[in-house]
Amino acid sequence: RPPRSTLFPYTTLFRSGCPTAFGDSPNTHCCPVCTGMPGALPVLNEKVVEYAVRAGLATNCWISQDSKNDRKNYFYPDTPRAYQISQFDKPLCNEGFIEIEDDEGNKKKIRILRIHIEDDAGKLNHNEFGAGSLVDLNRAGVPLIEIVSEPDLRSSAEADKYLKKLKSILEYIEVSDCKMQEGSYRADVNVSVHKPGTSFGTRTEMKNMSSFKSISRAIEYEIDRQIDVLENGGKVEQETLRWDDVSGKTFSMRDKEDAQDYRYFPEPDLASIRLSDEYIENIRKNLPELPESRKSRYMEDFKLSEKDARLLTASKYLSNLFEDAQSKCGNAKSVANWILSDISRILNEEEIEPENIPFTGKELASLVSLIDKGTISSAIGKKVVEELFTYSKDNMKSPEDIIKEKGWIQISDEGAIKEVVMKILDEN
Repeated sequence: RPPRSTLFPYTTLFRSGCPTAFGDSPNTHCCPVCTGMPGALPVLNEKVVEYAVRAGLATNCWISQDSKNDRKNYFYPDTPRAYQISQFDKPLCNEGFIEIEDDEGNKKKIRILRIHIEDDAGKLNHNEFGAGSLVDLNRAGVPLIEIVSEPDLRSSAEADKYLKKLKSILEYIEVSDCKMQEGSYRADVNVSVHKPGTSFGTRTEMKNMSSFKSISRAIEYEIDRQIDVLENGGKVEQETLRWDDVSGKTFSMRDKEDAQDYRYFPEPDLASIRLSDEYIENIRKNLPELPESRKSRYMEDFKLSEKDARLLTASKYLSNLFEDAQSKCGNAKSVANWILSDISRILNEEEIEPENIPFTGKELASLVSLIDKGTISSAIGKKVVEELFTYSKDNMKSPEDIIKEKGWIQISDEGAIKEVVMKILDEN
């Protein structure tokens, strides 16, 4: 559920031209439209329609040429006008799928029911001492697309693979920056249990989750909780839950609404959306290379293993680093090895996102070339990689400069080495 893109910081959906930058002071990016003031009318932004169509095409959906917006009515403190502009019976994108590996390692299609556009709500900031809550409307009206999957996932592991694959696709097509820590990639997780051969059980929903680890933990906990309820003769209630990451438990927030509870009706202040064949085809033609296609190319052109190609292309940023470096040094296998070993290790240990790697393919290519020439050893190369992570993008040093400063240049001249050896033997 990727609502925000910092690639286009002034893209808005049903609001005026308010910025959407993350982390600014509360209620500084809002206006009469955002805050739902009487007489303020919504405006449909063309860019969010384009983004939704782009996401639909990248996930094998068919695109509706006749779509509309609807009002989803509910009261919540962070929704001043008491309704959300969404899409009900005519979403932009329908019946797609993406492929993942199931728990047995087999390919599995996860069906996508629909992709629709809507506007985001504000945010409640709860006082930690229980003295009340404050409303921040900076993100009210910010465009988002909601991607709704069919109930095809059968474990927390499959859910994790699905969400990571979807995140990768959205990064490649530049629909969202998918920064989970900033809330621009979130998941509403529905969980139900049932015995094989029986109909689906009653589902519960956990809203706005923005951590892969938390999502997996929450699914596992909710599965166990529902099984315990049923085996003890109880009944699972359809409700919205809150996941508490500290206690590792879910807590009830409210009864889960159904479609009829929202009293959907066509948004009277927005015209229907009509998309031409040319509009859709132009977006299709301009889609960038997607992860699956890039993975196949790496295996064919660079003779990388399926595993290495899959790991590289899972992140657009690591894949771009690989492409840049290998084009400059011509040693694709070595570049891949450095990215998947030492660079990935440092990213994990330091909890650095791939997009925040301070160096570029130029520095990585230089490092690989220095090793290929025998100027430095692989062991020294590991030290150089660690040094590269200590600099910022603005004052990055080259591997050559680093090894000169540190005195790490390897002597490969046999005559020079022999002279040193003989001197040591003479003195000892």
